[in-house]
Amino acid sequence: MLTNNILPDGFTLPSIIKGCSRLHAKSEGKQVHGLVFKIGFGFDRFVQSSLVNLYAKFGDMGLARLVFDKMGDKDLVVWNCLVDGYVRNGEVKFALKVFDEMPKRDKFTWTCLVDGLCKCGKVEVAREIFDRMDDSDKSLVTWNVMIHGYMKSGKIEVAGELFERMPGRSLISWNSMIDGYQRNGCFYEAMKLFEALLNEGFVSSNATLSSALSAVSGLAVLGNGRWIHSFMVKNGFEVGGVLGTLLIEMYSKCGSIESALAVFKGIAKKKLAHWTAIIVGLGMHGLADQALKLFTEMRRIGMKPHAITFIGVLNACSHAGLVDEGNRIFQMMINEYKIEPTVEHYGCLVDILCRAGHLEQAKEIIESMPVTVKPNKVIWMILLGGARNHGNLEIGEYAAHNLIEEDLDAHTGCYTVLSNMYAAAGKWDKVSHVREMMKNRGVVKDAGCSTIEYKGQLHRFIVGDKSHPQTQDIYAKLREIREKLKLEGHVPDTSQVLLNIDGEKEKESELENHSERLAISFGLINMERRTPIRIIKNLRVCNDCHVVTKLLSAIYDREIIVRDNSRFHHFKNGSCSCNDFW
Repeated sequence: MLTNNILPDGFTLPSIIKGCSRLHAKSEGKQVHGLVFKIGFGFDRFVQSSLVNLYAKFGDMGLARLVFDKMGDKDLVVWNCLVDGYVRNGEVKFALKVFDEMPKRDKFTWTCLVDGLCKCGKVEVAREIFDRMDDSDKSLVTWNVMIHGYMKSGKIEVAGELFERMPGRSLISWNSMIDGYQRNGCFYEAMKLFEALLNEGFVSSNATLSSALSAVSGLAVLGNGRWIHSFMVKNGFEVGGVLGTLLIEMYSKCGSIESALAVFKGIAKKKLAHWTAIIVGLGMHGLADQALKLFTEMRRIGMKPHAITFIGVLNACSHAGLVDEGNRIFQMMINEYKIEPTVEHYGCLVDILCRAGHLEQAKEIIESMPVTVKPNKVIWMILLGGARNHGNLEIGEYAAHNLIEEDLDAHTGCYTVLSNMYAAAGKWDKVSHVREMMKNRGVVKDAGCSTIEYKGQLHRFIVGDKSHPQTQDIYAKLREIREKLKLEGHVPDTSQVLLNIDGEKEKESELENHSERLAISFGLINMERRTPIRIIKNLRVCNDCHVVTKLLSAIYDREIIVRDNSRFHHFKNGSCSCNDFW
């Protein structure tokens, strides 16, 4: 138009300004603004309104306000643009001031302000605005915004109360609740709500299934995961993209790496996320050879690994004790792919060295980390755990000192591992000192807990648990197991009892009551022989329980799969997939 000497008018200019806004073309927008004044449209209400919106979208609220203040007749649209701009840019104080100055408001005004306040983390201020609204102004969007805001801030009970009070619900309402529950670690609640959604007759979306699969991964309930997978196939959902990645992760975390591999192989157009997910899963299950083989294959076909892919590969090396291979891949990441190592990559390298017993080298790596990558609590816990596993009190104390003295949110695990190290070394005075520290700081040791799924329900056991309805049968099975283990020549490793107990019989009894043994007994009683016994444990499997589970897999001819706090163990025919390296 300009090249042909045709000047834009009051209808053309708003469209051009909107185009600049959508293209994020700030410099071009300013040039158009200059043209507006040059050709005499500087005080056109529609042009001015478009300019306010333009600068608000660019985050330049100073210019947006300048244009706004020069406007004569301001309509509701331009007031809303200014409020929206302020809340989008986190300038809550100014947004509220403009809101109070507005001659009138509509549903968009209220929703815009509530949404902006929630996104800025001002959920309680948003609630005050929400409560001031007339019920007629509370659209479904406004309710959803408040629910999402409360979920994002971790106030799940308040979100649930609002959800129950809603006059009507959309799929977005359900998705916000389900996703909010799983992001806040309330996996069971997320699954129950997913079931309720289906019972209400709603049609699931990709977002619904993504949240449901993530919840299943958190619970590690394989039965539910298989059901959702079947639901997806039956209802024509494509097992690819994000859903394909989440299915691979779900099966991996639920202990069925075979199913994860089947999903991976069935994806026609594999993306980097699919390759990364299966490599991470294989590493988690200790199948380092297969993980490395797939890593080589993806590179061969021209798929460029990213930082997360390398974390998966390095973890695989860690669980298999491949020190040289791990170092080689770490250097490949830096030199060949020009990826700067993050604290997670250094954590993987430290873990590789610690598991293999190279504690001094691991300590040197930590001390030589660049200034821009400061060791976090995970790295210090890895070093502390390695010191515990290899009985190195000096390095264990060094790691614990850095965790506690530097106040890196030292948590229960730090004190527990340090206490266990002292207990294993027979230093009970130091055990008492650590426990006194825990008491003074309000730290409570996590009890050993194991869960097992049976007929769609999770059964939870803690050490010495006698609350289960089948307690008598479970302990009778434990007595049977004890006799069978004796016949196999098993001698309990009472050094694994980290309590100040004198008698050997008492120590053996303490080992027999570990949570995973109760779960295994439950599985042997209730589950068919061809069904693997899958157990999720919150702590590291102790050496004696590891030996016992290997023996039980042979004695009862059962496959037993245990996920502890770092990896999966597949026990079969008297051996474990970890090759006794974990």
